[in-house]
Amino acid sequence: MLITIAPGVRLFVDVEGPSHVPDGPRLREKPTLILLHGGPGYDHSSFKPGFSRLADLAQIVYYDHRGHGRSDRRPAAEWTLDTFADDIVRLCDALGIVKPIVLGQSFGGFVAQRYLARHPAHPARVVLSSTSPHLGLARKLAMFERLGGTKARDLAQAFWSNPNPETWAPYVHECLPLYNTRAGDPQARERTVFNEAILFASAGGEQQTMNLLPGLAAVCCPVLVMAGEMDPVCPLPDAQDIAAAIPAPFGRLQTFADAGHGAWRDQPEAAYAALRAFIAEA
Repeated sequence: MLITIAPGVRLFVDVEGPSHVPDGPRLREKPTLILLHGGPGYDHSSFKPGFSRLADLAQIVYYDHRGHGRSDRRPAAEWTLDTFADDIVRLCDALGIVKPIVLGQSFGGFVAQRYLARHPAHPARVVLSSTSPHLGLARKLAMFERLGGTKARDLAQAFWSNPNPETWAPYVHECLPLYNTRAGDPQARERTVFNEAILFASAGGEQQTMNLLPGLAAVCCPVLVMAGEMDPVCPLPDAQDIAAAIPAPFGRLQTFADAGHGAWRDQPEAAYAALRAFIAEA
């Protein structure tokens, strides 16, 4: 469904599970888990069907960022982390959600970090999964070389130094398969609604100079930082930097061996167990 969050701005939203469930003589309210997808330029479909296994614990809200996926197209001037972060609050206001648990994966983690800086009192809890606080090109290149040799390193350097259709195509062919340690659903990309203009605008613009670490000083809720130890695009040291920037006692880091980008893709039992434990604390 399309939800209006501001005049002329509609986001595609899909909700899984009720917010209130029978529990003896009463209705018990479950926490709401809001999922921020990666990209930029992609949609929420990568969370399906895996995250359905959390629907017994939380009501799950999937949505496509402004301008992404099945959400209404919007002008490029609005493709900013500040706008995407503020949209979380706008969406919650439109749906009547108070104190959500927010999970940001990859680019969604950039958005979640900016959300924590701009609206620190809004969430109940936040998960920062397979994400980075800055471009960190040297770390990316070192991991791509480790996993795919000099060819992968060179193609990664070409794309991240100059994101465009010409550098993206060989990167997709050689570097994307290195993101994870296990083969994924071969039809997942076919299900994705991809707006590549946002990818090139963001990866070639705001991401080149962003530094999200200072904003994490505002954190005042529990934050789980999840990282795959074999992630080339958001390497483990990036997650360690994020966890170190979160003031005590709110931050915790959980790493997953033999896992890459999105630990639930490579180590689903361990990753979903970690998420269930974190959600259950709410």
